[in-house]
Amino acid sequence: MHETDHIGRRLRAARHRAGLSREALAVDAGISWSAIAQIENGRRTNLRPPTLSALSRALRVTIDYLVAGSGPGHPMLEHRALLYETESDFLATAVPFLSDALERSEAAIAVTSPAMIRRLRRRLGTRASLVRFADNSRWYRNPRRTLGAYRSFLEGSIEAGATWVRILGEPVWNGRSEPEVRLWARYESLLNLAFSLEPVTVLCPYSTRDLAPAVIEHAKATHPHTVGPDGLHTNEGYVEPGGYVLGG
Repeated sequence: MHETDHIGRRLRAARHRAGLSREALAVDAGISWSAIAQIENGRRTNLRPPTLSALSRALRVTIDYLVAGSGPGHPMLEHRALLYETESDFLATAVPFLSDALERSEAAIAVTSPAMIRRLRRRLGTRASLVRFADNSRWYRNPRRTLGAYRSFLEGSIEAGATWVRILGEPVWNGRSEPEVRLWARYESLLNLAFSLEPVTVLCPYSTRDLAPAVIEHAKATHPHTVGPDGLHTNEGYVEPGGYVLGG
């Protein structure tokens, strides 16, 4: 597949993620509807810098993302905390999160407890084979290795042609000492820097029923957004990584 084909796929994927029709994107970017259709279908390959700039600005992605899949520019990471009380609350957000990824041909990984993995597989049905699943008790043993494992999945997925990557990652908090909890909370904060420029959405579930209040406070401080059955919200308690890590 030629690089120009990738541009068309990434443009279409970014437009879908933004919830825009070709007509709406044409208005926002100041580019004709037919030009957008030609780019997405691979019939227009020689894109001028002003065209790339207008498209990236309208879609809130980087030019490097449209051209190469990643690169320097404005942050693209979406880092969200799923604060759930019951299993139903978890599934009500997690299942659509993964289902949307599959419908858009995005790469998806779900790292959670074996019990939740079984429930997710059952809900997803035959589509579950398209999601990578991993036991969080094994995945979340060392912050550096965990970050490296997610980085490997992200880079491998992009190289394989994915236009976006979705990570459902539920850290293990119970049974950890206070210093360990602080260490993993810093990991969650630093994730905002490590993946800032990458085409990835990270959803981190936190059980408000089973976890200590201090852990929930860490979640609110390290995730720019929270999400649940009532939708997506800006997290007013979010602390930028520099202030969080150095202040903690």
